[in-house]
Amino acid sequence: MADFYKVDLNGYTHNLPILPIGDIKICFFNLHGAQELTEHCAKELAKIASPEVEVVITAESKGLQLAHCLSRELNQKFYAVARKSKKLYMQDGISVTVKSITTAGEQTLYLSAHDRDLIKGKKVAIVDDVISTGGSLKGLELLVEKAGGTIVDRLFVLAEGDAKDRNNVKFLATIPIITD
Repeated sequence: MADFYKVDLNGYTHNLPILPIGDIKICFFNLHGAQELTEHCAKELAKIASPEVEVVITAESKGLQLAHCLSRELNQKFYAVARKSKKLYMQDGISVTVKSITTAGEQTLYLSAHDRDLIKGKKVAIVDDVISTGGSLKGLELLVEKAGGTIVDRLFVLAEGDAKDRNNVKFLATIPIITD
């Protein structure tokens, strides 16, 4: 039987399975297929988002539905997606390489020309499900900078471990990294 970590996301209680990853255990948060949870988190993030936000960006894949719902809450027609592989339509886009806790080795993030143009000259909110080491965030920050946007918000559902102490992110709740 799996162990669980109970988290309160501004009135929505959710049990996260505790899973091993290398020498640690994480409280695994998954928005895939969880429509009610995703909608709730997007509504709550919209409440703490800067009113200046003109466009949202996320990295595929677990942030996709969150960015979709948050963009709707912020009355935005489009949101940008940093892909983890270069697609045929992305030949004239931009890319950056980063590391994150859930990715073994380095990872390259790609942004299409359409999304680059969407961000250019705009005030941008980076959104994702969880911030931990900040590797994915760094990649998104670099993409926004490369695309000519200005970051006004870094929004996450959960801050994992020491990420809760960062003063440049907003989040709904915290979860531990378990090292026992």
